[in-house]
Amino acid sequence: MAKSKVSDIVARRRKVAVAGYNGDEVLAREGLVDPAGDVRATALGALLRMGHLTVSDIEAALSDEDSVVRRRACEVSAALPVEGVTSALSDSDPLVVEAACFALGERGVGTEGAAVAALSAVATGHSDPLCREAAIAALGAIGDEAGLSAILAAMEDKPAVRRRAVIALAPFEGPAVEEALAKALTDRDWQVRQAAEDLS
Repeated sequence: MAKSKVSDIVARRRKVAVAGYNGDEVLAREGLVDPAGDVRATALGALLRMGHLTVSDIEAALSDEDSVVRRRACEVSAALPVEGVTSALSDSDPLVVEAACFALGERGVGTEGAAVAALSAVATGHSDPLCREAAIAALGAIGDEAGLSAILAAMEDKPAVRRRAVIALAPFEGPAVEEALAKALTDRDWQVRQAAEDLS
């Protein structure tokens, strides 16, 4: 990309970002249809900042051709009830999936069953360990019993995922949880053991 074209994009991003602080909704909305994905992503944040971001704005951004925009749409959706975020859990870009997990986890208790099922699928089957870890964190924040089996399964994953799984067990009770925590106390990773000790 030519240097002048990059500088033009940076300038447009800056204008849209400033619009968010100045309450200029018209300019911020112009950013939503900018040719550059970075500008469109910045526009979402600008509208959120001024309190004018809508569910329709996010839903449109979730299907954007640029993964940067889809990721930002997931991030800002944590503040609004956007059902389409669950579909982002199957995005081809792991960063979008991770952001969708974060958004669903931020909503916490009360998140719909379809989201819990989709998060469980990511937690147990995604190829990227960061996505699995993010899904486990979200399931722990939601605290729905339907997600417990995925959290328990994650106790056999990579160390970072196992650590997250131990923490995610906090809202749950029962023999299976106690057994998992007892096993974690003897895990080969000291951070997993520490997390289990903190919950014991």
